[in-house]
Amino acid sequence: MAFENRDYLREESRRYSCGGDGGGGGFRIGGAGFRGWSMVNILLLVNFAVSIIDFILTTGARVPGWASPFYWGNFNVEQGIYGFQFWRFFTYQFLHGGLFHLLFNLIGLYFFGPMLESWWGSKRFLAFYLLCGACGALVMTALFYVPGLLYIGAGTALIGASGAVFGILVGAATLFPHHRVQLLFPPIPMTLRTMAVLFLAISFFSLLAGTPNAGGEAAHLGGALLGFVLIKQPGWLNFADRMNPQAIQDGWTKGRYEKRVKADQNHAAEVDRILAKVQQHGLQSLTAKEKKTLSRDTDQKRQAG
Repeated sequence: MAFENRDYLREESRRYSCGGDGGGGGFRIGGAGFRGWSMVNILLLVNFAVSIIDFILTTGARVPGWASPFYWGNFNVEQGIYGFQFWRFFTYQFLHGGLFHLLFNLIGLYFFGPMLESWWGSKRFLAFYLLCGACGALVMTALFYVPGLLYIGAGTALIGASGAVFGILVGAATLFPHHRVQLLFPPIPMTLRTMAVLFLAISFFSLLAGTPNAGGEAAHLGGALLGFVLIKQPGWLNFADRMNPQAIQDGWTKGRYEKRVKADQNHAAEVDRILAKVQQHGLQSLTAKEKKTLSRDTDQKRQAG
């Protein structure tokens, strides 16, 4: 099940390194949205949807380049570090450089993600996934400053879920080292630990050899490194247990209610002021706006009563 992506570079109008490669209970947003969906399934859907949207917008003749997800989402040292656009550490993970790049990443997520989601739970698994991907970009950035190691420019873009998927692969291999798997091509059976070591070795020697996708290989190693560390230090993900989508929605609903109450209070105070003005100076003293406010209040009370 080879999901390294050394050959998926395209030298067209944009240059980039391709970082690329269900258990768990249903993940609920606002008590409904994705009920019954595992986090793996949600990530598969988001990766696929974003890649399709990016492909359509990037290849569209009438769509300006700045309108595509690639323009705003890819990671590169120039914008991500020097430009302080730190969201790129996460958004680049959902962009891919073509069908095969996307396919191999999704295959890795589909087969190995459920093993870790069952172990972590949905919220911790999501945090694990995103942090491993971010660490891939961070390691690529660090190695960028090593003279003669990465033959890329500060503007070379990194895309793909590989950092996250390599983190998943190494995490699963750490937890279940003797689990038997088989490559899709060639169809060779091996243990999960052997597979992890094989792909890490490919990325490591590709990085040292200075292949065109050296930046992507660095992201593979960075994601794998953090994946191993987080398995050994699970307490680092305790913060994820405090993520509560229902609480976010409840807070938003409460805020809307309080805003509506305040608006009603302000409206009532304005009506009282207008009525006091009518009592003192007569109806003819009202402005057009005040008459409209009074008329609308009267209609509302008539409908309510």
